[in-house]
Amino acid sequence: MIPKSEWRSVTTWVAAVAVAGLSLVSILAMAHGDVVPQSVDTHTLPQLGPQWLDTNPYSTGPAHDEALRIGKSAYNQNCARCHGLEAISGGISPDLRKLDNDCTDMADRAKKEACYAEIQEYFLSTVRRGRARDGRVYMPPFEGILTQEAMWSIKTYLETRRESR
Repeated sequence: MIPKSEWRSVTTWVAAVAVAGLSLVSILAMAHGDVVPQSVDTHTLPQLGPQWLDTNPYSTGPAHDEALRIGKSAYNQNCARCHGLEAISGGISPDLRKLDNDCTDMADRAKKEACYAEIQEYFLSTVRRGRARDGRVYMPPFEGILTQEAMWSIKTYLETRRESR
C-alpha cells in the first residue's frame, strides 16, 4: 500500500505516462500523412476531352513515357497510402499488381483483349466512383479530383507493376 504522503507523486507519474502515451499515438497518426486527395498536373499529356474513354490511351504510343512518369507520382500521392508503395499491398487493400492477372495467361487473343477491357472498365469505375458496402467506404471516389488523364496515367504505371507469375 502506498502511503498517503506519496500519492501525489504517484498520481503525477501516472499522468505523465498517460500524456506521453497520448503524444506518441498522435505522432503515429500524423505519420500516416495527409489523407486529402491530391490533384495531378497532366498538362504535358495529350488532353482527352470530356468524353471518358473505355481503354487506356497511354498504354502504348508517344505519350506512354510521360504518362508513366505522371502516373507513378500520382499513384504515390493518392493511392500508395492504402495500396502500398510500388503497388505492393500490405494485405488490407487490393494488391493492384494483380489487378489483371486473370487476363495475362489467356491463350485466346480475343478473350484476352475482352478480359483486359473488362479490367479497365472496373478500374476506371472504381477510381471514379469509389467503392462502398453496407454504408462503409472502402475506397473514396476520385472523380472531380483526378482527371481522366491522371487516372489513365495511374493505370499506365500499374501496368508496369504487374506481378509476373
